[in-house]
Amino acid sequence: MKNSRNRLSIGKQIATIMVVISVFGGISQENSTQNTPPTHQKYSVSMPLIILPQLATKSWNDRTHTQHFEFHIKRNLDQKNIVGLKFATWRLFQPMGITWWDGLLDKIETKSEFYPGHLREIGLGISYQRMIYKGLFATVEVLPQFKTYLDENKIKVGNGFKLYNSFHIGYHFDFGKKKQFFLQPQVHSQFWVFDTNTPAAFNQLDQKWRNYFLLEPNLYFGIKF
Repeated sequence: MKNSRNRLSIGKQIATIMVVISVFGGISQENSTQNTPPTHQKYSVSMPLIILPQLATKSWNDRTHTQHFEFHIKRNLDQKNIVGLKFATWRLFQPMGITWWDGLLDKIETKSEFYPGHLREIGLGISYQRMIYKGLFATVEVLPQFKTYLDENKIKVGNGFKLYNSFHIGYHFDFGKKKQFFLQPQVHSQFWVFDTNTPAAFNQLDQKWRNYFLLEPNLYFGIKF
């Protein structure tokens, strides 16, 4: 019964994301006349909307709640080149390197790869985005992260460091009266290096899986000013 509820919760999150993409994507295509960032709007702030369904459908203390927050501030150097800062924090309940074709959702239901506690990661990094053609863009992000390991009683059992990197391909849609709002549906892949000081019980699970994750869909919402 509990596994069924987990699958239903995951299904609701995916459905919510798809509805948001469809509705806002349609609005963006209808209202956007120029998808490259205007030079008079040099700055923007944005966040991934994929975190919202989890905040709405799960208890904060749920075992599989990632407690994910992410915030970006960027500056347009010109109409093609954009640089930025990224702040992100999340909580992991199992290794990040379990990919879709490894049976990611099944692993969550069976709890077979759950950590003996949680891993909290937090970092401040940099990003570079290149507008390729009209709204099509590519982004590289580098995020140094400090790690805190907690056991099942929420007692700290270790600290570490990780360098988390991600690569993004997506499309930029402007909308609003002054084109000040935007959506960026995208797919990204990430890998991490210099993963240090992992406690033995956590490391035993990490070593079974990859140090990368491929083809994660996402949707960002932002405001330019």
